[in-house]
Order: sequence, then C-alpha cells, then structure tokens
Amino acid sequence: MRTKRAAGVLLFREKPTCQFLLMKHPERWDLPKGHQDDGETDVQTALREMWEETGIDPKAVRLDPSFRFVTSYNVTYPEYGDEVFHKTLVIFLGWLQGDAEVNVTEHGGYQWFAWQPPHQFHNPTIDPLLAQVEAYFKAGEIKSCDIN
Repeated sequence: MRTKRAAGVLLFREKPTCQFLLMKHPERWDLPKGHQDDGETDVQTALREMWEETGIDPKAVRLDPSFRFVTSYNVTYPEYGDEVFHKTLVIFLGWLQGDAEVNVTEHGGYQWFAWQPPHQFHNPTIDPLLAQVEAYFKAGEIKSCDIN
C-alpha cells in the first residue's frame, strides 16, 4: 500500500476571546491542511497549507513546540481510482500573533469557534484533536486563553 503524508495547523487566537479556526467544506468542518511536497518537513507543510488556504502569513503564527497530534487512516483519492493509500496526518497547535484577515482560497468559508470544550463536530479527525488539545490545556502545558 502506498502512503501519503499531510500536515496542518489548528490555529487559535486570543482576542476578542479564545477561538480556533475551522474551514468550511460542503458537508463538514476541517482544518487548513494538505499533502506534503517532496523535501518538505511536517512543519513546512503545515505552515504552507495554512498560508495557501487562509492567506495568513506563517510569520504571524507561533507554533507550540510541545504539541503534536498524529493520526493515520486509509483513504482513496478520485485521481487514483480505487487504490487505497495509508495516510498519516500531523497537526500542530498554532497561536495567531496579533490580528490577521482570513482570505479563503480553497474552501466555502471559515469560522472562528469559541473554545468551550467539549466540542463535538462528529468528525473523525477534529473531535479527537480537540479532545487532545483540551487535555493538553488542562495538564497546564500552556498558559494561554485563561484555560481551566
């Protein structure tokens, strides 16, 4: 089975309140994320995809050096017919430094959601990711957004 690797950013902002960004697909919410190009690191992929899908300059984002969410699953892509790929997805926790305008390029829209766990988006990636972020915050690993 061939493999694919992808990366993205769960982006938070602290003003006006603690919020995280999700992108709107026709049937679901998702993260700014995408496939890794040859020679890229996970961090490079995540920041490039965030910039391409949101227009937010990577220089305006601070990635948390201690947080990684990694998941793997099997997936098919229309351009490859029925071939199944094993995909590994790496998500970083990012903090927007100051203000930035979101310019959607690949999605139907976006929304900043208030951080009020527990969150239930009924998405096999988003829900476990947000649960891991909640546990990370509760463990006191980070002191932002007055989490507790």
